[in-house]
Amino acid sequence: MRRNLLFLFAAGLLFWSSLASLLPTLPLYIQDTGATKQEIGIIMGSFAIGLLIFRPWLGQLADRQGRKIVLLIGMVVAAIAPIGYVLVKSISLLIALRIFHGISIAAFSTGFNTLVADLAPFSRRGEIIGYMSLVNPIGLAIGPAIGGYLQDTAGNLPLFLLAGGLGCLGLLGIVPIVNPEHQQTQHSHNSRQSHNQRFWQILVSPRVRVPAFVLLIVGLVIGTLHTFAPLFIKSMEIDLNPGLFYTAAAIGSFSVRFLGGRLSDRFGRGLIITVGLVFYALSMIMLWKANSNFTFLLAGIVEGIGGGTLIPMVTAMMADRSLLHERGRVFALCALGFDLGIAIAGPIFGSVAEEVGYPNMFAFVGGLTLLAILVFVTQSGKNLSSSVRFAFGRGEDTYREGSRE
Repeated sequence: MRRNLLFLFAAGLLFWSSLASLLPTLPLYIQDTGATKQEIGIIMGSFAIGLLIFRPWLGQLADRQGRKIVLLIGMVVAAIAPIGYVLVKSISLLIALRIFHGISIAAFSTGFNTLVADLAPFSRRGEIIGYMSLVNPIGLAIGPAIGGYLQDTAGNLPLFLLAGGLGCLGLLGIVPIVNPEHQQTQHSHNSRQSHNQRFWQILVSPRVRVPAFVLLIVGLVIGTLHTFAPLFIKSMEIDLNPGLFYTAAAIGSFSVRFLGGRLSDRFGRGLIITVGLVFYALSMIMLWKANSNFTFLLAGIVEGIGGGTLIPMVTAMMADRSLLHERGRVFALCALGFDLGIAIAGPIFGSVAEEVGYPNMFAFVGGLTLLAILVFVTQSGKNLSSSVRFAFGRGEDTYREGSRE
């Protein structure tokens, strides 16, 4: 377990550093090609189309063939796609390339989260998932700072070569990983037809439907930030490297992951998820009023705290709500909400920004996070009473599959 987790951590760090190096830089690169705000939103949001199309299939592949194969697929795409930005200039080709690049997260995150959940014992699942999820904020701290610096000092070519090179190095971390032996024979008793039927039944079950909706809102928040935060900062004409916003978010995310997982093992996942949603709402309100370096960086830290508490704990909650042989599919289907949010955030809020400006756009997104809080608090259990107790750490998760294992 320790050997697998060590190599997996190294691969995850390289993967997220590669993707994060493009967060503050790619919107500016696309803008330089002559794209409008709405076109920038469409191109950036196209990333999630690859997630939406391929994640269900990759979730099934993870259950049938093991987690390692989907990790390899994700890292190979992360290594290849950045080189395409060197060659592509037209809007239509950029959209196609972003769709292809989206496969990387669909594959890698599904394989990564599922394998970590498989390896972690239930009593320490939140803690281990919290530790392993550190690859995301560390990558988000390193990648944007380096990417923004390279773009400013050396241009776009070194930036894209860096992103591709990090993906190539990540492959070296995946090769030594070994699938747990129990994964090799999980579905020998199931036919493909019954497997697919069960797959889509999972999607409409309440144990997946409500977390998927929460992740839809989180996807809208993150998709909006990734697409428009650099442009918003630039439009304010303040002396702030947009990459530092993501670095601030990474610092906030990093600071809470050591504690959040352990607290969730003790007090339940629901309370930590509720707290995470509250921080997301606060960050959007702060961006609504942001007008200085300090307020932008503080909003980034608060948003990072929200992500550092909520996203790992939704992962842990879905591990609790799934059995081993279905875990890849459960993770993939729940994440479809997140993917959809990222996919539609750019086009929708690009149009909103054109009409009302960036500050009011973030205020609207903040209102959606309040809706997510309401839905989670009232719908996360089998009835209103159990939902409220779970969301505030006063009761157990009534959908926990581990209680029947």
